Amino acid sequence: MALLLCGGWRLDQPEGRAEQQRWLAALEQALPGEEWILQSPADGAAAGRIDVAVVANPPPGSLQGLPALGLIQSLWAGVDRLLLDGTVPQEPPLCRMVDPAMNEAMVQTALWATLALHRGFFQCQRQQREALWRQPPQLRAAEWQVLVLGQGELGGRVGRALAGLGYAVTGWSRRPRPSEALQGRQGLHGADGLAQGLAAADTVINLLPLTDETRGFLDARRLAAFKRGASLINLARGAHLDEAALLAALDSGQVGHAVLDVFQQEPLPAPHPFWRHERVTVLPHTAAQTDPRSAAEVVAANVRAWRRGAPLLHRVERSQGY
Repeated sequence: MALLLCGGWRLDQPEGRAEQQRWLAALEQALPGEEWILQSPADGAAAGRIDVAVVANPPPGSLQGLPALGLIQSLWAGVDRLLLDGTVPQEPPLCRMVDPAMNEAMVQTALWATLALHRGFFQCQRQQREALWRQPPQLRAAEWQVLVLGQGELGGRVGRALAGLGYAVTGWSRRPRPSEALQGRQGLHGADGLAQGLAAADTVINLLPLTDETRGFLDARRLAAFKRGASLINLARGAHLDEAALLAALDSGQVGHAVLDVFQQEPLPAPHPFWRHERVTVLPHTAAQTDPRSAAEVVAANVRAWRRGAPLLHRVERSQGY
C-alpha cells in the first residue's frame, strides 16, 4: 500500500516545492520503506494503492477516487477547512495534528504576550517613539487576571504555564471540564461563566477551535463584555474575531491592546488598519508553527496504530468540529 502526501503548497513556486520536500524528508525518516505519492493520481491502479492520506489543507477534490483510503491524517492542528470541504470522504477516521514542538512554541508566545501586556511593555514601545520616559505600574502577576478561552490541548498547556508564573488564570470552555484537568485553576463554562470571566479578566487569550458555534465568537457584544481596558490575544483563528468590532472597541478604549496572530484574510492586506493602529501588535501567523520533525513522529504513530487496529491519537469528532 502507499501513502498520499497532499497539501495546499504552491508547487509552481520554489518555496512551495521546498516546503513539500521538507515534509517528505521528515515523513520518510519517520516511516522508512513506505511508498509516497505526491499528488492525487489520475491512474486507477495508483489510486487503489493509497490507504493513508497525510494532508495539509489540500485542494478540494484531492481525496476523491481513493477506494482503499482508510485514514486521513492532518498535518495542521486546525481541521476546519477539511470539515468544510464536501469532497473529503466521511468514512475514514480523520485525525488532527497535536505537535509537541508547536504546543511549546504556542505556550512561549502566549507567555510573551501576557508578560508584555501585564508589565506595560507595549506601552513603553509606544513611548519610545516619542522619547517619553514614563514607567508603567508594576503589578504582581497574581494581581493580573487571565482568561483562556478554550481548554483543549493548547488552552490547558497555556493556562498551566501562566499559573506556574503566578498569574491568576481562569479557563473557559463550552461544557464543564473535570476538576483534575484544570489542575487547581478555576474553570468556567457556559454563557454565565463566559460573562463572569470576561468581566474580570485583564487579558483574554483565545485558543478556541473554529466551529460553527465559535465562528465570529469575539463580536461587538462580547467585546463590550470585557473589563474596560482589558487586552486581547488571538492565537486561534481569524474567523473567531469581528475585526471591525475590535477596531471600534480599541478606538473607544473598551479594549486596551490586541495581539493578533491570525486574520480574516492572510497575508493581512497592506491597507488594513491593524498594521498602523498604535494599540495593535500584528504577528504574521507565526505564534506556533508545526515542526515537521516532531509532527512526522505523530503521523508515524497513527499510521502504525491504524494498520494494526489500535486506537488513534487525536481523532476528530466530526459532529463537534474538532
